[in-house]
Amino acid sequence: MTYPHNLVTAAWLAQHLDDPKVVVADCRFALADPAQGAQQYAAGHIPGAWHLDLNQDLSSPVQRHGGRHPLPDRDTFSQRLTAMGVESGPEPTLVVAYDDSRFAFASRLWWLLRYLGHDHVAVLDGGWTGWVEGGYPTSAESPAPRSGHFVPAPRQDWMVDMETVRDRPEGVLLIDSRSPDRYRGEVEPIDPVAGSIPGAVNYFWQDVSTENGQMKPANELSQHWAGLNDAEAVIVYCGSGVTACVNLLAQTVAGRPVAKLYPGGWSDWCSYL
Repeated sequence: MTYPHNLVTAAWLAQHLDDPKVVVADCRFALADPAQGAQQYAAGHIPGAWHLDLNQDLSSPVQRHGGRHPLPDRDTFSQRLTAMGVESGPEPTLVVAYDDSRFAFASRLWWLLRYLGHDHVAVLDGGWTGWVEGGYPTSAESPAPRSGHFVPAPRQDWMVDMETVRDRPEGVLLIDSRSPDRYRGEVEPIDPVAGSIPGAVNYFWQDVSTENGQMKPANELSQHWAGLNDAEAVIVYCGSGVTACVNLLAQTVAGRPVAKLYPGGWSDWCSYL
């Protein structure tokens, strides 16, 4: 069977909840209230879904440098996926991620899996809100552990560090995915320093989706990203490697070449200032 990549609809997922080759991940989270995602999951989620927490599962502990959400430890993350029943091959599991924040956290899992060589991953278009509004089933039960076998095959060239961003050639386009006021340094609600990386251009991550959490059509996204056409390469960042992944997802949906992620983002960059 051929499975979709990158985006799935609620109708498609509802028809495949019992498919042993499909694993669902609830990625709901709130930066202002880190416990909220787990509480929401406990109150109700898509049947069979596992909860993956941004801080606990999709990141590693914060250090002096590296940003607010360093990438998770590879072995620990692989063990978590294995316990969820995720198989790397020969018939890879399709992982479907969802949240209720316009792809903000589900896209982090989408990018992580692809970075680790697992292309069989998609994000639920419309998220949790669309699922509930569509009248699809929910559950408060946690799934029983499953036996998978996830073997990471990292694509190291998909990410860059501070030095690479600092020393990038002139033809490399740097995208800041944060809100325009944060990009301009007018406000900074999270990090200790306001501003943006010199030379970056602003593409706000929420501009690629509708207010109800659906990705805009591919033709609209192609127009949205037309300014990238002359770039030799593209690097995308945000505050800490989370919402930048929404822009990376939208670029993929638009059929664009794979851009690189600076996972440390502004929170890493400003730690050197």
